[in-house]
Amino acid sequence: MFKSYWGMEINPFDKSFNIKNRFKSEDFVQAESRLEHLKNIKGIGLFTGLSGVGKTYLLRYFSNSLNISLFKPVYIPLSTVTVLEFYKQLAYGLDLEVYHKKIDMFRSIQERIVNLSKDKKITPVIMIDESQHLKTEILNDFKILFNFEMDSKNYAIVILSGQPTLNHILSKQVHECLKQRIVINYNFIGISKQETIDYIATRLALAGVHNPIFNPSAIEAIYSCSNASIRKLNSIIEKCLVLGYQQKVDLIDTEIVMSAQNEIELV
Repeated sequence: MFKSYWGMEINPFDKSFNIKNRFKSEDFVQAESRLEHLKNIKGIGLFTGLSGVGKTYLLRYFSNSLNISLFKPVYIPLSTVTVLEFYKQLAYGLDLEVYHKKIDMFRSIQERIVNLSKDKKITPVIMIDESQHLKTEILNDFKILFNFEMDSKNYAIVILSGQPTLNHILSKQVHECLKQRIVINYNFIGISKQETIDYIATRLALAGVHNPIFNPSAIEAIYSCSNASIRKLNSIIEKCLVLGYQQKVDLIDTEIVMSAQNEIELV
């Protein structure tokens, strides 16, 4: 009901909002350019940042942008798994038969990657979300699982995405060999104050709203409460729109923003 009250054709702050209407924050631009470079050189890319800054959104956008005649995207969202479970996920993603033994799946996965890359000219793109949860044994296997022709070839793209703690994990001596194989690295800083202003205006315009809904102080408060997280920003804004509709206000102020923030924290 709040959409019609505010004159919105759609809810532009919903996470299912069309990804084609992406907002190009500085984080997005920087990360996207690195992914484009990674497409050319292949190998392992590392993308880190706090929760809600847009890492998964970037992976979804990147995956959707790939030419499926040239790339084979494999998205792995579940990282709190055993070594064998990880291999099973990767095998499923590569359309392989799942074996009971790790050695059989290891061989099958390597052969599939080589077959796709050399014979079919299709590059596997393996995206692992929340990689900070990966077990040490899985990370240790990376340097051999993606080692081709005595470490002289890159036949796949591997994207590790996770919280900043992933950087600390990879800095340990036990992961030095894996860290040396990372060819692209970017840490998300989060949305800035000016980007927040632009983001709100752009999203409202896409929903068919061109008149102000938030006063300047409310936007300042929204930015402060979001902690540079786009996910939290969207949640606060959507809650503000609901509360504004319920209170039948013409303009959302700081008081409504703080009420929205309090309700979100209670959930």
